[in-house]
Amino acid sequence: MQTNPVLLVHGGAWSIPDDMLEAHEQGVFDALQVGYSLLERGASAVDAVEAAVFRMEEDGTFDAGRGSYLTRDGRVQLDALLMDGTTLRAGGVACVERLRNPIQAARLVMDRSPHVYFVGDGAEEFAQAHGMPLVDNSELVLDRERRRLESAQAKERAGLPDLTFEGDDKSPETATDIDPGLDLDSHDTVGAVALDSQGRLAAGTSTGGTLNKAPGRVGDSSLIGCGCYADNASAAVSLTGWGEPIMKLVLGKWATDRVLQGVSPEHAALEAIAYLFRRLGGHGGIILLGPDGRYGIAHNTPRMAWGLCTQDGPRTGIKVKK
Repeated sequence: MQTNPVLLVHGGAWSIPDDMLEAHEQGVFDALQVGYSLLERGASAVDAVEAAVFRMEEDGTFDAGRGSYLTRDGRVQLDALLMDGTTLRAGGVACVERLRNPIQAARLVMDRSPHVYFVGDGAEEFAQAHGMPLVDNSELVLDRERRRLESAQAKERAGLPDLTFEGDDKSPETATDIDPGLDLDSHDTVGAVALDSQGRLAAGTSTGGTLNKAPGRVGDSSLIGCGCYADNASAAVSLTGWGEPIMKLVLGKWATDRVLQGVSPEHAALEAIAYLFRRLGGHGGIILLGPDGRYGIAHNTPRMAWGLCTQDGPRTGIKVKK
């Protein structure tokens, strides 16, 4: 039975500056074009997700691949995960510094290893052994990010408070009511979920982590069930935002389980973000796609870049928190 393909992508949920809105919207549009062209030719959901995420890693606009946020010591460290909803096979890499496109390394782990997850030097050596070239970390660093790191560290030295949310007792009705004026300046993770013509789901997420992070810190993006998950029996999901609360709630799996229980992806996405904030004061965004092609997009940050492509064509936008 043929299914109408769907590709849904995000380019991060945070306080995207006005002067970067156009670049974000163009970036997710380009990812849609690349990924959906594969789906139209009968490619798998896994192929489409990998291609879409790869395109955003190459863009330089996003916190993924070249142009990612820098660690405290001024380096790029990358994490990525790719998951096949048909077989539940998955591949993840974390804390890699010499791979330009970690989503490709994640695909290699999924396809060519009995394992699921590699980190650091071991991940780089595995990828190199399977044909990926290693690059110098300086090739991944942009001057824009050096300036951003300098600014963040200057604020840190000045003792200015950060904007990480702590848990509170807000009710479910107000659990996503974050002031749109807040300057959430570090959550530009990218991700994609896809449904192919054979009814197969896949999901992928890639990130450079948070700005000024401690070297070696791993967030939610590359962890199964946290920043990414896919299962044909339920849904495919990719998240972006502050990783620690997302990890504590295993929020990706939580959202797909809600779909399995009969909740529509649209409502499950909203519920997931409300749950994230209600329980732990977390902030972020989610894209969620069911096996019937229904989808949900939600966030509680000031802005979120997204793109959707179906047989009716592409749609992109910057969702604004109302």
